[in-house]
Amino acid sequence: MTASNTGWAVMLNLAGMIPESIVDGPGLRMTIFCQGCPRHCEGCQNPETWEFGAGKNFSVSDVLEYIHQDPLCRGVTLSGGEPFEQAEDLAVMARILKSEGYEIAAYSGYTFEELYRGDAARKKLLSELDILIDGPFLLSKRSLSLNFRGSENQRILNIPASLRAGKAVPETSARWLGKY
Repeated sequence: MTASNTGWAVMLNLAGMIPESIVDGPGLRMTIFCQGCPRHCEGCQNPETWEFGAGKNFSVSDVLEYIHQDPLCRGVTLSGGEPFEQAEDLAVMARILKSEGYEIAAYSGYTFEELYRGDAARKKLLSELDILIDGPFLLSKRSLSLNFRGSENQRILNIPASLRAGKAVPETSARWLGKY
């Protein structure tokens, strides 16, 4: 199979990648920081990711090769910027990773409800996720005691269950909630 018919030639504009992150989900994860975000949340921890097109272009093939270098990594988290601004291309990568047994999570300033009612590309990426941490970061609701979230309005959602129910379904696993 060639890169063109697997989708590996698709290009992503990224601010960077962090291997073996332990703060963007449970276990050792690869965190991929997408470039570009229209939200500009006050207090955002990644304002350098706001400008669209200012990142570096990577092919999905290059990103997959980088992820595959770490045999301990079994989870990938899409962060930002705003991953759903590159939804169609990230869905290609997420589909490949899921087929290889990786857990796929994403942070989004959009809510599940906005994404669920959104365009086809956003729904496609949503359908490839296991977990979504949704909602904008709100400085007034910031909390350092939350697992994998920055503000109290953000939810950790089980996306397969949410898609089956047609509404947001909270994740209940101890590994995501920090209740070991």
